[in-house]
Amino acid sequence: MEMDERKLKILQAIIDDYILTGVPVGSRTISKKADMGLSSATIRNEMSDLEELGYLDQPHVSAGRIPSAKAYRLYVDSLMKAGRIRDDSLETVSRHFSGRVHQMEDVIDHAASVISALTKYTAVVLSPKGKQPRLQTVQLVPVARDAALVVIVTDTGIVRDSTIHLNSEVDSDTLYAISRAITEAVRGHTLAEACEILPDMIGRMQENEELLQSIYGFLNDRRSAPRKLHVAIGGTSNMLSYPEYSDVEKARSFLSLMETRDKLASIIDGNGEMAFTVRIGPETGVPEMVDCSIVTATYSTGGGQQGTIGVIGPTRMQYSRVISILNMMGHQLTDLFSGGSDKE
Repeated sequence: MEMDERKLKILQAIIDDYILTGVPVGSRTISKKADMGLSSATIRNEMSDLEELGYLDQPHVSAGRIPSAKAYRLYVDSLMKAGRIRDDSLETVSRHFSGRVHQMEDVIDHAASVISALTKYTAVVLSPKGKQPRLQTVQLVPVARDAALVVIVTDTGIVRDSTIHLNSEVDSDTLYAISRAITEAVRGHTLAEACEILPDMIGRMQENEELLQSIYGFLNDRRSAPRKLHVAIGGTSNMLSYPEYSDVEKARSFLSLMETRDKLASIIDGNGEMAFTVRIGPETGVPEMVDCSIVTATYSTGGGQQGTIGVIGPTRMQYSRVISILNMMGHQLTDLFSGGSDKE
């Protein structure tokens, strides 16, 4: 028995209906579709064949059929139509990321929140990893008579800042001149390389030795700090609104997994550049996610680093819409961290 065009058409209609309703689909439901042109009896026979082929499951003797993980895999690979994003969804994303870039963690947290709001599923966003970021600017901003804010900006759009205290008052012109000198010396270098360059500057600018030593200490602390992967989660409770997770034990297992961020990161972590990965049900390899699908995409930074964005939803998720949203968000984050968005 082979899949023919009619079986594919019926299977797609069943999947489309089940994604929308979550209710097992019967032959009469499919026969009423205007473009089907088949009797209930014919559809019923085809559904029996699809069940035998492993594409449909029958949860109860008298109930309709529901798609299997095998059916969703065929749907994603061959039958799914490209999804469209509403203009107001595009505006939502632009509004969240049109402002000045601050800490990367804040941007990632916002991204998880926006994705979960747009998809109504659970979103997970991982911070970039890969090559060491390279410095673009080091700025000194006076905040008090005896204190200055040192701000470092990297080629990935990452901003780090800290207040340093001064034993003597330093005017704004001096701070600006030192900022320019340091920036010219360390631009394009990693933090580790910058920490090798600064001692020579300190020796040549002894009149501002105290200030430069403070800046050196700040950069050295950032260099020595362990680079921890930031995992942002949005819409964890969204999954509880789907009947697949109405069972208390199943819901508890899922929520427990969401709290284990290291494990969650290893599940979500993707490969490739802007390529999509769709894992359906058992393909996730995670018992707590046997009724879930995971869709992931990647985003890049100007420094050659790469992060991952993902959506966790029921196996009957709206795949085309999720992929479209992740595509949009991936490009938005790539532009943002690569300098495509305005940054001050």
